[in-house]
Amino acid sequence: MDNLLNLWLSSGAYQMASGQFVMILVCLGLLFLAIRKNFEPLLLVPIGFGGILANIPGAHLALSAAETAVVAGDSGVLLQLAQLLGLENLASTTAMKEALGNAPASVQAQAAVFAQDAGYNNGMLYNFYSVAIASGVAPLVIFMGVGAMTDFGPLLANPRTLFLGAAAQFGIFATVLGAVGLSAAGIMDFSIADAAAIGIIGGADGPTAIYVSSLLAPDLLGAIAVAAYSYMALVPLIQPPIMRALTTPEERRIEMVQLRHVTKREKITFPLLLLILVALFLPDAAPLLGMFCFGNLMRECGVVSRLSDTAQNALINITTIFLGLSVGSKLAADKFLDPKTLGILALGIVAFAIGTAAGVLMAKLLNLVSKHKVNPLIGSAGVSAVPMAARVSNKLGLEANPHNFLLMHAMGPNVAGVIGSAVAAGVMITMVRAMTG
Repeated sequence: MDNLLNLWLSSGAYQMASGQFVMILVCLGLLFLAIRKNFEPLLLVPIGFGGILANIPGAHLALSAAETAVVAGDSGVLLQLAQLLGLENLASTTAMKEALGNAPASVQAQAAVFAQDAGYNNGMLYNFYSVAIASGVAPLVIFMGVGAMTDFGPLLANPRTLFLGAAAQFGIFATVLGAVGLSAAGIMDFSIADAAAIGIIGGADGPTAIYVSSLLAPDLLGAIAVAAYSYMALVPLIQPPIMRALTTPEERRIEMVQLRHVTKREKITFPLLLLILVALFLPDAAPLLGMFCFGNLMRECGVVSRLSDTAQNALINITTIFLGLSVGSKLAADKFLDPKTLGILALGIVAFAIGTAAGVLMAKLLNLVSKHKVNPLIGSAGVSAVPMAARVSNKLGLEANPHNFLLMHAMGPNVAGVIGSAVAAGVMITMVRAMTG
């Protein structure tokens, strides 16, 4: 009987907390959206599954060895950990985890060694997160793959569209101000680093959002990543009402002139010049932009087709699996079920809306000074949800004029948006580091 009782007490069903149950339902919802509704399935499937793993009671898959010792250790282990963390008496699990998270790196290292000596190990998802995201490797590898799949031709054929991609990044900076405003009003408690990480959602670029969050606000990474990829999947629903509200039927019917041919020399030279010029002025943008430009150079140079093919397919697919599972590790109930998550979701959709509107308005402004008119619909593609935002622009253009094929024209601001979000990320990282010392 005692054995059966011990088996029940050690089971996940007995240890299940209400928050873990809620998060498992949330993650099942993400899997439903990915599988049934085709919402960014390449990321939401591993993220949702990783979230389920992170919330399995008693498994501690998303915890470090020291955190596992805090959660599952006996009184002797906890007492020694409390002394190591500078706590006078045994505190609650939440207080000890907070003290561990705020401890200096040297103390955290000592706690990790102590926990491992006591027989506790890092969880599987924690190891994935450490290798894939905490190191910064996975987002950068994915950016390289995106670069290898990107054609700069439409942007080079119509350089004006660079302004549309730049304008769409206004959503990032407006959202940062919004997050700071919510904190100033006492509604939310976002630090300047949190605000900067949340703002990147407005760039509609998942890897960039994950990269910046991992550097500036690791505790918010799960909510930011879910918001970024969810809203990217909802681009066909979010953008059209804004695009229609800001344009007239006559503007939506504008037919753009045929793009000029872009030479191979131009395509090879552009990523090199882009990297050198931006990195000289903004070194913090060099990792993201550097990998993006390297991937594109492999595509365009024509002499490393095997490397380009690997970056576009096998490498990016493998990395996506571990990136998604690692993000899922941040969907643990104690991290995700927080009022801040609602604030992040609200600010995220505002960022998308402002970015879309800014791109459309910039296109209308260009028309005031340009000989060849730009269809304002392509301005919405300045958010870097590639290529979905460009497809939305093309769809609305065809609705207004059956002969109005805007897809290739919209790819110009779409690609410019990827560049713009990487530059904006560099600006945010630089500013936050300067402000926080």
